[in-house]
Amino acid sequence: MSQLKILFASSEVNPFAKTGGLADVSASLPSALAWLGYEVITVMPMYRSVMEGTFKLKQVEEPLEIPFRGKLLKAKVFYSEIEPNLLVYFIKRDEFFDRSMLYGTSEGDYFDNADRFIFFCRAVLYLCKAINFQPVVIHCNEWQTALLPVYLKTLGKDDAFFRSIRTVFTIHNLAYQGIFPKEYMAVSGLSQELFSMNGLEYYGLMNFMKGGILFSDIVTTVSEKYAQEIKTPEYGYGLDGVLRDRNDDLYGVLNGVDYAEWNPETDSHIVSRYSAKDLSGKRKCKEDLRRVMKLKGSEDSPIIGMTMRLAQQKGCDILAEAVDELIKLDLLLVLLGQGEEKYEKQIADLGKKYKGRFGVKIGFDNVLAHKIEAGSDMFLMPSRYEPCGLNQMYSLKYGTIPIVRATGGLDDTIQEFDPQTEQGNGFKFVEYSSSALIEEVKKALTAYQNKRLWQKLVKKAMKEDFSWKKSALRYAELYDRVLSKSP
Repeated sequence: MSQLKILFASSEVNPFAKTGGLADVSASLPSALAWLGYEVITVMPMYRSVMEGTFKLKQVEEPLEIPFRGKLLKAKVFYSEIEPNLLVYFIKRDEFFDRSMLYGTSEGDYFDNADRFIFFCRAVLYLCKAINFQPVVIHCNEWQTALLPVYLKTLGKDDAFFRSIRTVFTIHNLAYQGIFPKEYMAVSGLSQELFSMNGLEYYGLMNFMKGGILFSDIVTTVSEKYAQEIKTPEYGYGLDGVLRDRNDDLYGVLNGVDYAEWNPETDSHIVSRYSAKDLSGKRKCKEDLRRVMKLKGSEDSPIIGMTMRLAQQKGCDILAEAVDELIKLDLLLVLLGQGEEKYEKQIADLGKKYKGRFGVKIGFDNVLAHKIEAGSDMFLMPSRYEPCGLNQMYSLKYGTIPIVRATGGLDDTIQEFDPQTEQGNGFKFVEYSSSALIEEVKKALTAYQNKRLWQKLVKKAMKEDFSWKKSALRYAELYDRVLSKSP
C-alpha cells in the first residue's frame, strides 16, 4: 500500500483556508490516509489567507503554464509539508485567488467563479506532470474540483501519463453545484459535444457537479443516509435522476471527527477538562458557559447548546417558531452562529426578548464553540437536511446529548434513547416541524430529570468512536475497488 499515490483535490483545507466542514475533511482524511501508508498530496488554491498566514511554505522552481482562454497563463506553485507522506500544494494565480473571501462576499458569489475553478482544475493536472506525481487515484471534492474527472476521461484519455488514473468524486452538499452559463463550455476547453443531457448540460446551463458525478469512477457522499436521500426529488436538487443512474457506483462514507481538537480530556479552550471516569469538570464548564453567556435561572436547569450556520438548511425556521414554547420549559438556550441576514436578526431579537434565558452570539468564535460543547447538557440540531454533520459527534464525545432531526448523517449517528432498555445515544424526531422539535426536547428533559439514568447515558455517549481511522479504512476499500475496475 505504501507505493500507492493519492491526490486529494479541494477548494479549501484547514488551517490554510476554511468556510465549513469541507476544510476539516480535507485536512483530516488525507492525514488518516497517510497514516494508513498511502503517499498523499493535497492540492488547493493559494488564497490570501495562505499568503498572510504564518505557514512554512516552499516554492516549486518552475511555474506552471496553463492554457486558458486562448493564452498560456502562468501559475506559481508552493507547498507545505504537513507530516511524512503528506504535502499540501498551492496553486498561485493572484487574479483568481488573492481575495478576502474564498467564493464570494455577503453581496453574492464572485462573478468569475467558473473561470477560477476551471483554471484550478486544469492546473492540478499540469502540476502532476510538473512534479512527476502520478497518482493512482485523484479524489475530488465538491463542484470546484468536479471538472477533473471530465478532463481525465476526455482530454487525458490519449495521454499515457493520465490514462490509468482513476477518480473518486465526493459530494459534501448537493445544494451547491457550480451552475454557470453555457458559454463556459468553450472556456473549459471541453468539446461542445459534452453540452448535452448526457453530459454537462443542465436546463440550458453548464453544471460542474453533474460532470463530476457522470465522469468519475466512483461517487461518494458523507453519510449512508444522505447517499439514499439524494436519489429522491426532495433532496436531489435536480440531479436525483443522474444519481439514480449511478446507483451502483454511489457510496455513503461517514465523515470522521478530529479527536485531537475535539476531546474534553485535552481541550485547551475549556475551563476544566474531564472524562467519562470523572465528570466533575463538566459541571465547571457549565458554570463557565453560564457566566460567559450571562445566563440566569436555576443552576440545575439544563442548557441546550447550538452552534450553526443560520440558514433554513439548519432548521432556523422551525427553531425560531419553537423558542417561545421552549422557554416555558425549565431550560436555558445558547446559540452561536452566523449566516443569512433574516435569521441573524430573528435569532438576535429572540436573544434580546429572552435575555438571561437565551444566550445568543452572532458570529464565529472557535473558543466559544468549544465552551458550548463542554458546558451544555444537550445539543440541538434541527436540520432540514444534513449530509453528515459533525457537531452531533463532537457532542457525544463531550457527554452533551444530541437532539437531532432524523436526516442524513444525523440519522446515521444518533439512535433514539429508550429509558426502558437504556439503549441509544440521543434523541431524534422525524417530522420537520416546530411541534416535533418541542416534543423531542420534552422527551430529553424527562430523561434528564432521572440523574442516575442521565449520567449513564452521558458516559455511554462519551465512549462512541467516530474517529477518522474508520472512515479512512472505508475509503481505502473504495480505492481498491476503483483500481480493480477496467479503464
